[in-house]
Amino acid sequence: MNFLAHLLLSGENDKVKIGNFIGDFVKGNQIEEYEQDIQFGIRLHREIDSFTDAHPVVLKSKKRLRPSFGHYSPVIVDVFYDHFLAKNWTTFSSTDLKEFTLQFYDMIGTYSSVVPQAVNQMLVYMSKKNWLYNYQFVEGIDRALTGMSKRTKFNSRMEVAAINLKENYKEFESEFQQFFPDLQRHTQTFFK
Repeated sequence: MNFLAHLLLSGENDKVKIGNFIGDFVKGNQIEEYEQDIQFGIRLHREIDSFTDAHPVVLKSKKRLRPSFGHYSPVIVDVFYDHFLAKNWTTFSSTDLKEFTLQFYDMIGTYSSVVPQAVNQMLVYMSKKNWLYNYQFVEGIDRALTGMSKRTKFNSRMEVAAINLKENYKEFESEFQQFFPDLQRHTQTFFK
């Protein structure tokens, strides 16, 4: 899953949200540099990624993309699934999506001294264009994937992935709807 799902699945603790949000930027033992709640969020991030990567429905989505996008398929599926989460936001949250995203940007701004520098740099663009809110639109997904494509070392072709989303929209949405409740249940057990 991508940023929006990680935030939603973090619960109400801001420090857990921070850890879950920065999870991809914290490698190995670097986790020990953070306080307990942030460490928990980082471990939660890793658990969400592991569960997602092994789920049979997600594997089906990745398989559809693999011929065109190779090892970038998992990244693209994560972004596609965030699209369906944003599009169907009221099913999963009672907080308005725009309010949720703006509250997050405000909150993480107070932790700028704690999060990795690469996160702070990304947040400048993310908040300015409100990526998280705009995930609900195919155009927002297209912009996100195009931006990611520019930052990859190899030819990822992610800049054309939104075409595949449009062509297989019902299949991807159905797979997201099958998968996400499983992820929610799994995440809830991680908190116990």
